[in-house]
Amino acid sequence: MTTTATTTQTATAVALPRAGGRSDTGVAPLRNNHYRLLQVVLFWAGAILLPLGLVVIALGWYGAANTPYQYDQISYLVSGGLFGLGLTFCGGFLYFGAWLARIADDGRESSRRLADTLLVLADVTARSAATSEHGVEDVAVTVGDGDTLHRRDCALIAHRDDLHPVGEHAANLTPCRVCRP
Repeated sequence: MTTTATTTQTATAVALPRAGGRSDTGVAPLRNNHYRLLQVVLFWAGAILLPLGLVVIALGWYGAANTPYQYDQISYLVSGGLFGLGLTFCGGFLYFGAWLARIADDGRESSRRLADTLLVLADVTARSAATSEHGVEDVAVTVGDGDTLHRRDCALIAHRDDLHPVGEHAANLTPCRVCRP
């Protein structure tokens, strides 16, 4: 019984496993994370191109509005208006790409957390199964001179020190309504 308690204590001190082998040390967060780097590049490219396109459209409008000649107005429309519109659409699509990269990264992160949680759950159930195999929780006990039959892991008697295993007189005892031995 003491070896089981010692094994449980040393297993608790060991770090829990991580899915994917990723370490969160905080050193160079963009170095090996290509998706996050892609997200940052797309975001900043969109942040530059979208307003730049709007500025080019405004300059094209200003140039066309301040010339009386139609051939000059057409050149301002083509160079300022269409080029500015292209830059604006390109910047908007890059923003959209950054948003999609962020959603993909969030999905990847939630999958990693789910995998970590499942590893912890598997570890806990393995420890529980190992404890059950030793029969610690399956022992029926009474508290002091009481007439109620409990399992060893019952929440009502977990803090008590005066537990006694039940012998042949178990048939005369009342089963606990919480742990139902």
